[in-house]
Amino acid sequence: MSGVGTESNDPLPSPPEEQQATTGLDKGEEDLLQRKEEDSKGEGEMSDCVSGQNGEPKTDDQSPTVSQVCTATKMTLLPKSPHVKTHALTLEWAFGMNRALPVFSLQDQDQLVILYGGTNVAVMYDQTSNSQHVLQGHSSPISCLCVSEDRRWLVTADRGQESLVIIWDSFSGIPVRTLFDSHPEGGVAALALSKDSKYLDFLICSQRVCIWDWTNETEDPLCVTDLNPEYGFQNHIIFNPNDITQLLSNSESQYMIVSYIFQDKQHLDYIAPELLDKTFNKVVGMLSQSVFHWRGLQALSATSVGNLVLWDMVRASSTSRHLVRRAIKLIPLQKDGITVLTLTDSFIVTGDTLGHVKFYDENFKLISWYSEFNLDPITSISFSKEVPPNRSQGYLEDCTLEAKMFVIRNFVLSTVNSTVVHVNAQGGVLQTLLREHCEALHAVACHPQQPVVAMGSHSGILKVWDYERKVSICSRVFEKERHIQCITYDPQGFYLAVGFASGSVHVLDACTLLSEAEERFNFSQDCITHITFSSDSLYLATAVTVMVFCLYTGKSMQRWKYLGRHHSHYKPIRDLLFGVYLDSTQPRLLSLGMDRRLEYSVKDELLILSSERIEQSAVPTCMAWYPPLTTEDFLLTASDLYKMKLFNSTTKMCRKTLLGPTYGSPVEKMAMLPFSKDHDPSAHYMAYITKDKVGVQILPIDGNPHKSSALICHPTGVSAMACSYDSRYVFTAGGSDCTVLSWEISLNALEAAASLGGKELIPFYSLLDGGRDGELFREMEDFFYYCQLRNQGIDSMEMRQVSTRIPLAEVPFVMRALGFFPTEQELEDMQNEVKFSRYAESGRYVTNIDLEEFIKLYVNHRPAFGISRKELLHTFQVLGDSYVMGEPVVNKIELLELLQDRGEHMTENELAECFTTLVGLNPEGGGPDLGAFECDGMYHHVQFKVVSKNLKMRLKLHGFDSLPLKLCVYTE
Repeated sequence: MSGVGTESNDPLPSPPEEQQATTGLDKGEEDLLQRKEEDSKGEGEMSDCVSGQNGEPKTDDQSPTVSQVCTATKMTLLPKSPHVKTHALTLEWAFGMNRALPVFSLQDQDQLVILYGGTNVAVMYDQTSNSQHVLQGHSSPISCLCVSEDRRWLVTADRGQESLVIIWDSFSGIPVRTLFDSHPEGGVAALALSKDSKYLDFLICSQRVCIWDWTNETEDPLCVTDLNPEYGFQNHIIFNPNDITQLLSNSESQYMIVSYIFQDKQHLDYIAPELLDKTFNKVVGMLSQSVFHWRGLQALSATSVGNLVLWDMVRASSTSRHLVRRAIKLIPLQKDGITVLTLTDSFIVTGDTLGHVKFYDENFKLISWYSEFNLDPITSISFSKEVPPNRSQGYLEDCTLEAKMFVIRNFVLSTVNSTVVHVNAQGGVLQTLLREHCEALHAVACHPQQPVVAMGSHSGILKVWDYERKVSICSRVFEKERHIQCITYDPQGFYLAVGFASGSVHVLDACTLLSEAEERFNFSQDCITHITFSSDSLYLATAVTVMVFCLYTGKSMQRWKYLGRHHSHYKPIRDLLFGVYLDSTQPRLLSLGMDRRLEYSVKDELLILSSERIEQSAVPTCMAWYPPLTTEDFLLTASDLYKMKLFNSTTKMCRKTLLGPTYGSPVEKMAMLPFSKDHDPSAHYMAYITKDKVGVQILPIDGNPHKSSALICHPTGVSAMACSYDSRYVFTAGGSDCTVLSWEISLNALEAAASLGGKELIPFYSLLDGGRDGELFREMEDFFYYCQLRNQGIDSMEMRQVSTRIPLAEVPFVMRALGFFPTEQELEDMQNEVKFSRYAESGRYVTNIDLEEFIKLYVNHRPAFGISRKELLHTFQVLGDSYVMGEPVVNKIELLELLQDRGEHMTENELAECFTTLVGLNPEGGGPDLGAFECDGMYHHVQFKVVSKNLKMRLKLHGFDSLPLKLCVYTE
């Protein structure tokens, strides 16, 4: 999803002032605009696909010179007929908004359309047709938005790595210009477009002002200026509508900065007039927003205590001709803090902390106000671009003595609690457009039988949506517990269980969201991180400590009862899962912890039946029941080392280790997609989330990277995931970004991408350095066939029996020869994986392996990204307990004791074999006849030095020559 914007090389003419794309352009400029669009057409169509836009492919009868931007109208973004999905996941709807960003009114007559920001997307919401057009292209959270005066051009900017500024055409939804690497210092803090839409100004978080002529082909800004950090963090900036050479910005401190653009010098100067409480001998307050007066010379700033500061041009001194801007008047406009200041026609408009909107004339006299809406503090006000009609029928009277008709444009308000309302000036009618979650949203769950999704946030709001019709069905507000952390439906869809950060658990009716007093449990003071039902809906389990509730059936009604709890893990629980015992219907509860242990608990009373350690060094992250693809019953787990493992559910034996998705972070949660009647019943799929991505995977998992696809969904982190009952959608909750995104799944596109990756062993060759023709593969062949010679005896003169397979006992030697040194536990897992691979079908063990199977085994078991220099250096620092010449060292005796007492213990003979092999005294790897391995004496001191020299030579070849190898030299 990163880098989706379209950057063109030909200049665009100045954006139009009216709605029509070509209004005000001569013939040459129209041709230039069309030529630019054709040059960027391929990129634009690609971005449409990635962004999930409903763009239609070009037909044969269309002229190749027709520009999609020039021909677009404000009706272009109406919903179109369904088209073939080219991506496995397509963003279909965004629930929620970023309350820190302003909301803009784009249309409000024929269609009521607004623009607002989500996580890393901007949303054009058409309330008339209840549809969304999502603008995708940012891989980091969007930090600011702005629109042109005619609402034709939209600008989005983000804050993070690989930050972008994208200019969009609001009629077609196409990105017409993308500014790459324009603000590497941390992102954009504020945006502004000039009145003619030609110049784009943005404030970078490092307090650098950049002016761009975005319609020009240049790759550099017109001018760049760094602001003095003493003036505070500037978070608001605008152009002077009457003079584009003037800018105005302000910070929360009492500084307003006025800038001048000298286009001949391509330089920007600024002045920062001082404003203190002693300036007027009154409390000024913190500045919120500033605007230029429509006369152009004066400027206004609103403050947090309800004052209005008037700035004007005055002489620097009585003898100077130089004019500077000074604060000349402090107007106590109202008692409540002003949060928004803007202008419309001939009125000064304010929004305050009480949710009131007030209109003043040029003399700062109150003309009218809206105070009856009972809104929260206002964060933005956006007026319609459509001019009100000449007739004044239906408008309210103002509050002057003349009681004239108060004729203004319609406008849109947004509040701190993520509420967006539209105000129709005729009659003062208020219409609520959005009412979203305003605090962290961690909980999402899908109904098992209906197109319904529930989501809950830390604001205590639980809301249920029909995700096909995009309407809210019902909601409930929890006043006491508030912080909803996790939710889930029972398999039958009768109950909705809610876990709170306070430790409370509520079991609600899935239809009404109501509950009885007896079904509210407070048996823990820790945050409920996981919650799940058993398959028969009779048991409910929660974590952080494992608690179980049981559904008891009485004579007249059913009640949930507390069964018990266990604090069985000494580290946090990562996943909680119900299942059933083999050949039984008895529920079985599994809990997976960061302590690498898998606990088994059960029925009537909560007892720990067994505890198994399933990982050696990796930390497990999640688990799920594997579909019945084989005759065995498997449990699938994922770890932080990008590996997935299949465990036999009865014997707990690791039966397979597989390379998982490697998209920047390990898999955090996974779920098997429910069976869908529209797809092949023998095909199975899995959805998963990583730290910031959502993906889908084709089953069975075999390590093939082409069978998986993922996209960035929430740059600040994904907290939860839920799959629809028909496998059409997967929903992701973004936690701190207060949004839930709905992703449409295209299994056909996923299968097509997998088939393009190649069949059989072709995808695995690409995972080897150099591929099929690389040196690693040739070494693998050499080592593989050398094992056959070694197994038959190197010094033998008899006829060789050449085979395509080697004994299973030779696998460890080949792995080590390739530079992969697995632990004894990992070697045992490898041998079991091959040994029992066909046991369920044939009842026989596999005792040898061919080259193709070995390549898959090697790719799936080796570290996903190898061992980095940083990891090796950290190991030396952990083992070292003192420093010699600034480097950590370990005493020889301590090293030998660590090798024999910690981790997988080594015997003295094994130590002797390893050290003699390292120095070349035992090239065949057999056991040397060195007798007892003494730890004292000069011989072993010399041997350690030889080992160190040998290691230095080996590590230098791999780029690790600067590691502190005195670790092995130091002796007492």
